[in-house]
Amino acid sequence: MKTYDQTFLILAVLFFINFSSFGQNSRENLTSLVYSPRYFGPNAFPIPLLHNGRAFDRFEAELRWEYHHYTGDRTKNGFVRVAIPFVKGRASVEATFVFCEKYTLSEETLRERQIVDYSTRKGYSGDVVVSAMFQILKSRKWADILFNMTLKTASGDQLEQSRFTDAASYWFDINVARDLYRDEFQNASVRIQAQGGFYCWMTNLLVLRQNDGPSFGVGLTGTYRNFTLASDFAGFKGYKDNGDRPLILRNNLQYEYKKNILSLRYNHGMKDYLYDTWSVGYIRCF
Repeated sequence: MKTYDQTFLILAVLFFINFSSFGQNSRENLTSLVYSPRYFGPNAFPIPLLHNGRAFDRFEAELRWEYHHYTGDRTKNGFVRVAIPFVKGRASVEATFVFCEKYTLSEETLRERQIVDYSTRKGYSGDVVVSAMFQILKSRKWADILFNMTLKTASGDQLEQSRFTDAASYWFDINVARDLYRDEFQNASVRIQAQGGFYCWMTNLLVLRQNDGPSFGVGLTGTYRNFTLASDFAGFKGYKDNGDRPLILRNNLQYEYKKNILSLRYNHGMKDYLYDTWSVGYIRCF
């Protein structure tokens, strides 16, 4: 119980810091920006992940390099992630951070996004995203059910170039997963999962400053010996319909050897998420 209290306290402090920092930058010259995934960089509005119905049961540290592309925006970024389990895998905390990002925009994209500052600056960083996960049910016979709550801080830079929103976002969701097949030697398995929840973010408008809506996702995960292939389809749906309804198809191939994991990903964006993403990552487990 003490661990749960500490987790909620940390998230409460982060919420306070985040909301108090919103609005520190002047908004007078930024009212033309549209606060939705379609008109911002690829890392500004994270789409909720499917966690396979399970809290983390081991420490993980990840370093990843990503390349996002569509005709009007080419972005490269470095990404770090840490996962910390509590209470024997019944609860866990995950934190991610885009520590550097570089991009090239076309003239058409500059006009479409109504960007007010045409200067470019290298070496800026992105948002910190913190998630707390709690295992509601863990049953091989029935299903694994996980409750997740996530906060995206307002620490990202380059608002004038519509890279990060400098505004709070948060989401809550329930992950449900169940094995469809698992062989008796634990060498192979197929697992189905689904996610549903609520996604909310602040905007730059004087009225109706909040946009929100449901989040959702379905996926399959297959394992064979040291290989894991996971694919899922996910997104969320804002109520303003101003480019706020992104969809994504994610694919992740991993190979694990002695607690070292090599990860290759390809993500295909749809509707209001315009990017295709290729990435490679290294994960160390403890």
